[in-house]
Amino acid sequence: MIRSVSAVCKGNLREGSGTVSTESGVLRDSPYSFRSRFESEPATNPEKLIAAAHAACFSMALSLQLQMAGMKAERIETTARPASPGRSEATPRPN
Repeated sequence: MIRSVSAVCKGNLREGSGTVSTESGVLRDSPYSFRSRFESEPATNPEKLIAAAHAACFSMALSLQLQMAGMKAERIETTARPASPGRSEATPRPN
């Protein structure tokens, strides 16, 4: 199965903005911009979307592992906290 998403970006990097959408309509013209990525503007950004996907995959994989061990998960809640690009304390720094 192949699914599709789309992203539209208008304007230059700093003042421009864009939207992301999924074919399912779960995301429809969700805004993103330089300010939502590198500052505190309330909108989505690529890091948040990737972190959400990783959290969902982790929860599903954990649920499968529990099932394979004969257990049933009632609820699994996974939180991911993406750092702003270039600001992660976990980012290796050359000496």
